[in-house]
Amino acid sequence: MRFKVDRDVLLKPLQFVSGVVERKQTLPILANVLMTLDKGELSLICSDSELEVIARLKVDSLQDGSITVPARKLTEICKTLPAGSIIDLAVNEGKFILSSGRSRFSLATLPAHDFPTVDSRAGFMDFHLPRPLLRQLLDQTAFAMAVQDVRYYLNGLLMEIRGNELRVVATDGHRLALAKTTLPSTLDTIKQVIVPRKGVQELSRIFSEGTEDLSISLSTNHICIQTNEISFTSKLIDGRYPDYERVIPPEGKSQFVANREEFKQALQRAAILSNEKYRGVRLSLTNNNLLLNTNNPDQEAAEEQIVVEYSGSDDVELGFNVNYLLDVLSVLKSEKVRVSIAEGSHTAILKSTETDNALYIVMPMKM
Repeated sequence: MRFKVDRDVLLKPLQFVSGVVERKQTLPILANVLMTLDKGELSLICSDSELEVIARLKVDSLQDGSITVPARKLTEICKTLPAGSIIDLAVNEGKFILSSGRSRFSLATLPAHDFPTVDSRAGFMDFHLPRPLLRQLLDQTAFAMAVQDVRYYLNGLLMEIRGNELRVVATDGHRLALAKTTLPSTLDTIKQVIVPRKGVQELSRIFSEGTEDLSISLSTNHICIQTNEISFTSKLIDGRYPDYERVIPPEGKSQFVANREEFKQALQRAAILSNEKYRGVRLSLTNNNLLLNTNNPDQEAAEEQIVVEYSGSDDVELGFNVNYLLDVLSVLKSEKVRVSIAEGSHTAILKSTETDNALYIVMPMKM
């Protein structure tokens, strides 16, 4: 196996795939990248046995073949080589030799046939989605996923297709984020899959740029997303996601509309003196005035006031986790945000005033 390639052409796809590699592996070969050269097309594959990312690129082929080499070491070497330099890569007597200018590196290898691949099998559903739209759906919801929750099905993102609508949902039991979009085709039955947390994070990283359509395939155990240059496959979480619609209450009579940036900045300032453990903020609504209060065990306190458009008739006083409110205000992009307080549960329902494609639920806390 031998080929030549511009350092800049190789580096980006190498970074895409090597991000999947864990620093601590049970199988040594999973620390490697599988390189397969066939008729001028080089495939780079990395996997952690749950996720698999494949990148394809054109190179100047001198001899076809396959080999695996340490992914992170190869990436670091390419990063430190001068931009625009030509790299000569070859396998010689079981070693992977990388040469560029006056630099020469010899890396250990493992056989290509020992590299495990993810078996995605046939999909029960295939559809297309513009890359910016997928990125938007992930940005709007992924922050609400649980982290190492014993309810393992919450440590991921629900993708639900009903009719011609795709819904993406995340919750950790204290808050919920829901975003939706319209698909070009319609399905008669409802389908749900849960993408694990690491898979969601890698999706956000790998497909962070570009505008082309993504081909998405869902099967019983896997999700596969690909373009002409990149293929991403992830195992799905085997579990039943809770009925999220049951926790979405109807909007109450107590509602206010605030300038999103002004509300966010007031919360950020108040959060400085909040209790570091509980992160509580008290919201008090009176007429068209919103009062924010925080305090901590050191007898320190903060108070912020902003003008809002309040449609309720009674004064309202509630406590929330300030970080949960800030997370929502950070992903909303509209100039104003509408906050509705549900009757009875006092749950906060946050929405943009400009679109209805996303909804956020934040549970109250005692203060």
